[in-house]
Amino acid sequence: MDHIRNFCIIAHIDHGKSTLADRLLQMTGTIADRDMQNQALDDMDLERERGITIKSKAIQMDYPLNGKKYLLNLIDTPGHVDFSYEVSRSIAACEGALLIVDATQGIQAQTISNLYLALEHDLEIIPILNKMDLPSANPEEVKDQIVDLLGCKREEIMAASGKTGLGVDKVLEEIVHRIPAPKGDPAAPLQALIFDSVFNSFRGIIAYFRILNGSLKKGDRVKFFNTGVSYNADEVGVLKMDLKPQNKLSAGDVGYIISGIKTASEVKVGDTITQVDRPCETAIQGFEDVKPMVWAGIFPVDTDEYEELRDAMEKLKLNDASLTWTPESSAALGFGFRCGFLGLLHMEIIQERLEREFNMTVITTVPNVGYIVTKTNGDVINVNNPTELPEVMHIDKIEEPYIKAQIITKSEYTGAIMTLCIEKRGNLIGQNYLTTDRVELSFELPLGEVVFDFFDKLKSISRGYASFDYHPIGFQESDLIKLDILLNAEKVDALSALIHRDHAHELGKKMCSKLKELLPRQQFDIPIQAAIGAKIVARETVKALRKDVTAKCYGGDISRKRKLLEKQKEGKKRMRSVGSVEIPQEAFLAVLKLD
Repeated sequence: MDHIRNFCIIAHIDHGKSTLADRLLQMTGTIADRDMQNQALDDMDLERERGITIKSKAIQMDYPLNGKKYLLNLIDTPGHVDFSYEVSRSIAACEGALLIVDATQGIQAQTISNLYLALEHDLEIIPILNKMDLPSANPEEVKDQIVDLLGCKREEIMAASGKTGLGVDKVLEEIVHRIPAPKGDPAAPLQALIFDSVFNSFRGIIAYFRILNGSLKKGDRVKFFNTGVSYNADEVGVLKMDLKPQNKLSAGDVGYIISGIKTASEVKVGDTITQVDRPCETAIQGFEDVKPMVWAGIFPVDTDEYEELRDAMEKLKLNDASLTWTPESSAALGFGFRCGFLGLLHMEIIQERLEREFNMTVITTVPNVGYIVTKTNGDVINVNNPTELPEVMHIDKIEEPYIKAQIITKSEYTGAIMTLCIEKRGNLIGQNYLTTDRVELSFELPLGEVVFDFFDKLKSISRGYASFDYHPIGFQESDLIKLDILLNAEKVDALSALIHRDHAHELGKKMCSKLKELLPRQQFDIPIQAAIGAKIVARETVKALRKDVTAKCYGGDISRKRKLLEKQKEGKKRMRSVGSVEIPQEAFLAVLKLD
């Protein structure tokens, strides 16, 4: 076991995690030079297109040092706050972490939050200054920041460049010297922690695990602790660029198991694998269940595709443990699912993956956050969908989720950022100067205000310099009311929103004028109204398309034309009472982009 090293790479977005991972793979000869490409571990088209890592990836490297052969298990992690659950799971399978800091940008908000995650699990931290090849690198200043943050010695900080390969050989040596070998007893009963899984249409479900104690051989009868279901281990192996079968894996190894599981619900991330004939006493402490931040409805465009969508969601859930969903129905959209996401980017990625990997075209409703409502009779209910809100007379109070936001920026943008946060009903709770021109701001903000376009606005007012990280701090009572949108006097449940009373009128006006632009004209007038309870607060009308019925009348008496116009009017009236209005998908999405 003393030849194994398990470590992950953690950093802020765009600090060069995947690029450094590429160099490590290249140096150890895990990937041949001819197969080398940028972001080698990112195997999703989506990741390559956007240049971000969405899924954490595990890979094994062989590294000889001083005549001894070492096995290095690397896990590359995402940097976005929306995928922080991936990071927390990867950390649980490691003994050490490479903390990468961009030498041009210094420490950012996500660097700090991922570092704390790693320290909670007692990981050995190796700080690395990346992008040292850039002319704008500022290593001395950034080293000061790292020393302040970690309390390490300056000489412990490694200088490297993922792009040119500078200092990467030193990093490999340090991994061997500084990261402890895994502890565990190979002779004890088998205990293996599942930290990820993926669905393969030919082989069934492939579960990735880390063995803490015991050993696992091909053909063993194994059982999953939480579900209690047992299987034969048809194939076990290690994770190279491809899956590489082995006959036996023992304590400290990171590998995969294929056991012909077809049902997605039987594999749960965080579960323990053990042997049937010699089970372990207790399960490994798994992961906390993820708490969704944003809720939205996902509906199939064609209602007949509901079962296919359910199937697709189950398979996605395997690969993305932070997705939660429950079935729901809507008057406007039929049957679908209420899904919980960790943020808007996460929601966008899921929607995109459904379309690409499963050929599902879906409609997504307006996202919202979850609320706690106390009724007048004392009942407390969770409301994830505005349509579930009880009548106003039955509500005692509504509480909404709050977050503590950490924003690191250049000091010249402090004023603009404060203004933005106060507009979003935020409270400033702390201001800390990291250096003379870098400041850390802490705010308490309602999550509902942050969900939509806060991040975009923050980036634009700080010219891209501000970094943002947040974590939930509980619920607080707020003065919230439900805003309904009526089309042709009918409520559209998919466009309802819970909103703070001060912003309701304004938002109602904006939504109406936006929908007026987007709704196609019909043969009859369509009134668009925003209502709070029974009170209409805004109205727009989409005018009817009218055929010129008097075109055939030339000259003659006016009464003949009048008769034709009256006849047309009657027809329009009847049509309005039976006509229905189709809402295009753009309308649902455009409501989010209101400024």
